[in-house]
Amino acid sequence: MIMGKWSVKWILVYIMALVYLVMMSANASVSPVVPGLPYQVSTLASGLDAPWSMVFLPDQGLVDNRLPEKSLLVTERSGQLRQIKAGQVSEPIKGVPDVFYRGQGGLLDIKLHPDYEQNGWLYLSYAHGSKDANALRLMRARLQGLTLIEQQVLFTVTPAKNTPVHYAGRIAFLPDKTLLLTTGDGFNFRESAQKKSSLLGKIVRLNDDGSIPDSNPFFTEEGAHPAIWSLGHRNPQGLVYDSRRQQVFSHEHGPKGGDEINIIEPGKNYGWPVITYGRDYSGATITPYKEYPGMEQPFVDWTPSIAPSSLLVYRGAMFPELEGDLLATTLKSRELRRVKMEGSQVTGQESLLTDLEQRLRHIEVDSEGAIYLLTDQGDLLKVTRKQ
Repeated sequence: MIMGKWSVKWILVYIMALVYLVMMSANASVSPVVPGLPYQVSTLASGLDAPWSMVFLPDQGLVDNRLPEKSLLVTERSGQLRQIKAGQVSEPIKGVPDVFYRGQGGLLDIKLHPDYEQNGWLYLSYAHGSKDANALRLMRARLQGLTLIEQQVLFTVTPAKNTPVHYAGRIAFLPDKTLLLTTGDGFNFRESAQKKSSLLGKIVRLNDDGSIPDSNPFFTEEGAHPAIWSLGHRNPQGLVYDSRRQQVFSHEHGPKGGDEINIIEPGKNYGWPVITYGRDYSGATITPYKEYPGMEQPFVDWTPSIAPSSLLVYRGAMFPELEGDLLATTLKSRELRRVKMEGSQVTGQESLLTDLEQRLRHIEVDSEGAIYLLTDQGDLLKVTRKQ
């Protein structure tokens, strides 16, 4: 009889727990992934091979009083550059340089010159070299049909390294049409991020032809590489210039914890590896310091890590609720991380598009405000407002 009473009791507890879980599940299912935003996701292309970056080509005028389907160029880390239009993925574009495709290396970022419609220059960053000596490289070329012509190697990061990781490689143009290029620390060479004689773990500033502006902060400093714009970086894979705030935002991978967003200013030291909120992958302490004189604190710290992979400032009519916010694709947390902004201040964060359950590699926004995403699974996705 006692066992019977206890059995009834535990059955009731079990039923109540089930009811609670069902209610919680129901509540979760009705909570939109983008809170308050009706949205839909469509797949524009699939089967891409390790896509890493993309850029929109200029619209070619009206067709039947309508804008044509937007055309994109997409880099595949395995070494192909492809054009995607109306769901059709082109054959590999000819004339792309040979890349060192191993680990995190390969064909990386792509950007158009601000005057692309006049001069036709597009810029590519990629890993170049061999297992024993490889480095990040920057080149430019013009696109003629499905062929790159007039290829010019503009810049190679020094010294070469023997690790196939931490290349960084993001490109961003500034209003004066100089460009910034992020470089990684090569993983095994993290102390080099603090050495001004090395280009590892830096953001460099170049003229559009690859020459070095004499207005760079360390241009005249003896022993410093004149291309350095900022130092103390680990593996910055997000980089964007916000013309309205007139600020450069960058994010980078920390070790185990310590992913961060920084506001980049010339000549400043962002601390790696002297200061970090992360730990080594083994759990060991990298440094006892989270602050140090002359080194910048992160604008945003992500501990534990989310593994941010690209960054933009949302400007668009389709989702006005996101206006001015920072949007970062992520790999580890498989989300689009929204950093809410009020002016230049962070007011909160949200995890968006978690229902996709994909490693999100890169983000762009078109002229109408639609969001385009590349995934490590090989998809090109488009996020629009549901009518």
